[in-house]
Amino acid sequence: MKQRQISEKVIDIVTLGLLCAILLLAQLGMAFLPNIEPVTVLLIVYTLAYKKKVFLVIYAFVLMEGLIFGFGIWWISYLYIWSILALIVLLFQKNSSVIVWSVIAGAFGLLFGALCSIPYLISGGVGAALAYWGAGIPYDILHCAGNFTLTLILFRPLSYILNRYAPNVLSHLSD
Repeated sequence: MKQRQISEKVIDIVTLGLLCAILLLAQLGMAFLPNIEPVTVLLIVYTLAYKKKVFLVIYAFVLMEGLIFGFGIWWISYLYIWSILALIVLLFQKNSSVIVWSVIAGAFGLLFGALCSIPYLISGGVGAALAYWGAGIPYDILHCAGNFTLTLILFRPLSYILNRYAPNVLSHLSD
């Protein structure tokens, strides 16, 4: 009995690591395109599949990003930005419309710079936050378009893969 529990925990840890690695590799693989990234659609699908357990994946992903790119002020915002997306997904989890998820992903991309400006508001005041946000608006527009398009194209296939090949994975972690 105890051996089975250990095996299940190992499967859970490996699965979390794999989901995190997929996020990081997908982001790095598309890094040549400004603000076009599959992280948003992947986190939407992960959250729908794994509910609150996705926060373990999010924080491992953010930690890996910090280890790769350094722990700057941007890193602080990533600690809460991806969690906000997961919370939004949990609020709308009953929805199955690809269009709704694409609009949510697009809106998230458009608001990404505003959400990232919060640490600048705290450290440098309103002027610093507005300057940061304003300078990034063209990239937020690209982020919006990229998120909308990638979610529109990838949402159903990614959902199918997770539901087909990993329906009971992570069932042993506590909610």
